[in-house]
Amino acid sequence: MRQIIGKISQAVQVVLLAPIKLPAKALNVLKYVAVGLGIIEQVMQDEGTEPKTEGKEGSDEAAE
Repeated sequence: MRQIIGKISQAVQVVLLAPIKLPAKALNVLKYVAVGLGIIEQVMQDEGTEPKTEGKEGSDEAAE
């Protein structure tokens, strides 16, 4: 799934950076798709990593 989203994201970026004239509405849609795919990629990347905790659990240091 990550590879598919990555490939689609790259394809959208290529179209946005290509020196071609697109209708304004199509360009806006592609920009929103690119932003959405970037968010999805970031969320999927963050799901794979464990959240880092600082300090020991149950410690009284935070209460002082």
